[in-house]
Amino acid sequence: HVQLVESGGGSVQPGGSLRLSCEAPGYTASAYCLAWFRQRLGQAREGVASIDSYNSTSYADSVKGRFTIARDNAKTSLDLQMNNLKPEDSAMYFCAARLARSLGPRPLRPSDFGYWGQGTQVTVS
Repeated sequence: HVQLVESGGGSVQPGGSLRLSCEAPGYTASAYCLAWFRQRLGQAREGVASIDSYNSTSYADSVKGRFTIARDNAKTSLDLQMNNLKPEDSAMYFCAARLARSLGPRPLRPSDFGYWGQGTQVTVS
């Protein structure tokens, strides 16, 4: 069973930066795709960025050029560097894992990910 714990959320002004981290101790990191999702109040969960065991990445159009996803398999951790934040980036952010080495044709579909963290809140205002 993979347990994911997010940290790094908070409040920031528009144009600011935040770095989210996700720790997942005790699993074979190279066997999993990892991703960040977000969910605004009353809205569906949406994919933000994902990365597979080969370090191939995928980003939602809304965050391309502003967010960077990175993983450290030795530390079994996942980061999301968020720059030039906008009010519409405000949401609960979730770390997720999927038992697969490659992202495949649907790299940001929530239903493909079976392991989830509890989330960390990001507020941009």
